[in-house]
Amino acid sequence: MLICAAYLLFWMFMLGATATYASPADIWNVLVSREIRYATALSMATCTLAALASVVLAVPVGYLMSRARFPGRAVVDAALDIPIVLPPMVVGLCLLIFFQTRLGHAIEKAVPFTYTVAGVVLAQFVIAAAFAIRTMRGVFDHLSSRPEDVARTLGCTHFQAAWHVTLPAARRGMFAAASVAWARSLGEFGPVLVFAGATRMKTEVLPTSVWLAWSVGELEQGVAVSLLMIALSMAVLIGIKLTGERV
Repeated sequence: MLICAAYLLFWMFMLGATATYASPADIWNVLVSREIRYATALSMATCTLAALASVVLAVPVGYLMSRARFPGRAVVDAALDIPIVLPPMVVGLCLLIFFQTRLGHAIEKAVPFTYTVAGVVLAQFVIAAAFAIRTMRGVFDHLSSRPEDVARTLGCTHFQAAWHVTLPAARRGMFAAASVAWARSLGEFGPVLVFAGATRMKTEVLPTSVWLAWSVGELEQGVAVSLLMIALSMAVLIGIKLTGERV
């Protein structure tokens, strides 16, 4: 209990010091500036797209890893965690190198990714999807397969049973997975910086705004954006807790 209290107190001191570093007026002036309003809007849009794409991928993959038994399952399970354990900068570098290959060039002829807004979404997605998959697998592990088995004995196909029985029961878990993916996308810095860049009024999102402010010594701007990200992250965390899902 004492260790837990000390850890939480340490975090409270850090957040308190950050919150009091700049005056409310300075924080407000930063947040309403044209550049930060653009970075905020872009972050909201890209995080939402990355989260939705993550859930679309996480639902079938999480279901597969929870319900199916197949050769090499342990290897696949470990491979799905690669984006979680890789250094973020390495993920960005891998994306950048991939799009220099012939296949990457062919993809970019259809949809440009490197140093574009689409690249921001992709950089966020490749990390966030791994967390969404972990969440959805936990959800499906928690749900009993018995109602689905009963539906199949009553004439449903495997797909129909999953669609009409299991997925409705997992809807709160989907919200939790989307929330985790969204929050992870919001804080993603390394892959976005390396793969999409940090161009003002183009590919600048909130984490890169903090980095740009710090790199030129504008600490008040970095603090203001950091506080905004803390508030957004706390809102997402509260939303997850309200669903009752464990992540």
